Amino acid sequence: MDSVTLSWSSARHRARVWRFPREMFVLCKCTCRAAPGPSSIGADVCLHGFSHVYGLPEHADSLQLRDTRDGEPYRLYNLDVFAYDLYSRRGLYGSVPLLVAHKPDRTLGVFWLNASETFVNIRYSPTDHQVAAAKPRSQTPETDVHWLSESGVMDCVVLLGPGPRQLFSQYAQLTGYQALPPLFALGYHQCRWNYRDEADVKAVDAGFDRHNIPYDVIWLDIEHTDGKRYFTWDPALFPDPVGLQRHLETKNRKLVVISDPHIKADPDWSLFCEARDGGHFVKDREGRLYRGSCWPGECCYVDFSSPDTRAWYSSCFGLDRYKGSTPSLHVWNDMNEPSVFDGPEQTMPKDAVHYGGWEHRELHNLYGFYQHMATLEGLITRSGGSERPFILSRSFFAGSQRLGAVWTGDNVASWEYLKISIPMLLSLSVAGVAFCGADVGGFIQDPDPELLVRWYQAAALQPFFRGHSANVTKRREPWLFGVTVTAAIRTAIQQRYCLLPYWYTLFHQAHTAGLPPLRPLWVEFSRDPSTFAVDHQYMIGGALLACPVTEAALREAQVYLPGCGELWYDVHSAKAYEGGATLSLPLTLDTVPVFQRGGSVVCRSTGSGSCTAELRLLLLSLQGAADGELYLDDGHSFSYRDRKAFCLRSFSLMSDTNGHSDAQSSLQAV
Repeated sequence: MDSVTLSWSSARHRARVWRFPREMFVLCKCTCRAAPGPSSIGADVCLHGFSHVYGLPEHADSLQLRDTRDGEPYRLYNLDVFAYDLYSRRGLYGSVPLLVAHKPDRTLGVFWLNASETFVNIRYSPTDHQVAAAKPRSQTPETDVHWLSESGVMDCVVLLGPGPRQLFSQYAQLTGYQALPPLFALGYHQCRWNYRDEADVKAVDAGFDRHNIPYDVIWLDIEHTDGKRYFTWDPALFPDPVGLQRHLETKNRKLVVISDPHIKADPDWSLFCEARDGGHFVKDREGRLYRGSCWPGECCYVDFSSPDTRAWYSSCFGLDRYKGSTPSLHVWNDMNEPSVFDGPEQTMPKDAVHYGGWEHRELHNLYGFYQHMATLEGLITRSGGSERPFILSRSFFAGSQRLGAVWTGDNVASWEYLKISIPMLLSLSVAGVAFCGADVGGFIQDPDPELLVRWYQAAALQPFFRGHSANVTKRREPWLFGVTVTAAIRTAIQQRYCLLPYWYTLFHQAHTAGLPPLRPLWVEFSRDPSTFAVDHQYMIGGALLACPVTEAALREAQVYLPGCGELWYDVHSAKAYEGGATLSLPLTLDTVPVFQRGGSVVCRSTGSGSCTAELRLLLLSLQGAADGELYLDDGHSFSYRDRKAFCLRSFSLMSDTNGHSDAQSSLQAV
């Protein structure tokens, strides 16, 4: 019997039970509310026949969720966690309460829509030891999942698949599809806390050209502001921000600046007074302005839960209000868990009061989501609704995918953090947050040259590609480590740019069908149990398999090539290998194991250029008959949506008996 059993209880409701058979329609939903005030609400879900579950980001843990009976549960509670512990179930910067279960003939999901502090316990049964000792007829596996939220509404949706693609589509229909990013956002981003001044920014920009390394975006952290007042510029260090942005724009490059949710409590600053007088700040339990400490010192926190406040905050990004900004300026929302240096667990107390009298405990995990939403609306409105903006957010919730990108926060320059970044990004991708990445090289501490190269190689094969480091680290521009390291990093970045047509097509698929560009092996090879626990290698779309090097001084990589009867081609040598086996691949510093699936077409650029504006297309297929897809639009506007100004081509290549290829393509839309 393939079914799901769900029971629930709250502070004042008796337990009830539902059983969902496999023939049930896609969505099954039950809703109730806990008693007012501090309380709890929970549910037990039994997944019959399943022994692999995934999702529940964000945790620095393996892709497959672990049994929690011998330790702490998985916690969903957005927190600013500097240099977070590895293989921990404690909550990090974002929360997506989606659990995905998979077995060879079935994929299903349980979506627990609750933004308060939530704990999830997982129990696999029988255990490996029990299976070994049990009789054959008693070995049917199952997974018990217990959800417990501090407060709020119980809104539980069961997604019945039956396959991974259907599940991703069902979840996207509920929470939103991945936003289609502007093309430049898929290029390489260069960031540091902080580039000192305008001359420093221009020097770094020139360094990329001098060393023939493509990039698209350079970033500024908090020190670009006037005394850490957001929407301002330091008059001594950045006296001509418009000129700086125009200088970058002549090369088709962009500038990103930080904008955090805390506002310096400065009665002489007009923006603070405007927010205070307009009622746009969170209150404490006594009805006074809630005040906490963050980068500027004493701050008040914008109450993004209010529609009026979000509209006001959005208006702050207008070109007439944000002096020194231009249309090529994009935004980074940081510290929005929210981070409060002197608060409990370095965040806002749960009894702080938001719009409508709601306590912070009810919507804690939504705080950063709402800031992300307000920022998006501000940048879209700035362009008159015509341009796709780019916004990166550290905090996120279910649905954040429709707003922009996220990253894994303050990681460390170590091999262990490079290795854990892969399952972290796969977990995000499974939970719908497809535009994700990790700081290249580690945010804190200084990577050795080999680690830095391997991190660039890995990140070039992941959705969001940004080098970032703290102000206490040594400078880390790619050309500062000698000729050999510079060459290896240059190659990794150039290869990323060559693959951008493919990446852009994958984001079109995410935007229209909910398919994540980064996929665990089991998504493409759903009937191969050997793939179910693999989280050190992954698929990029359906055509490319990547196995980044995450160990020091490694001279040989073990790569599992799934699919009996499949052919896989090394993208560097074009040598063919049969699937269903593990390959031992010799490594040098320049080697990155990437294989193209036989029968696929991957559209690439003929050269990397200096940025995404200089891409030219090349069609690359492997195997006698192959199929693929290419999506094109102007790369920056909403014309693809509003005027259907895009091109989607399906390619089919066939070889005759003499080995000559014949390419056919079908035009789906223009």
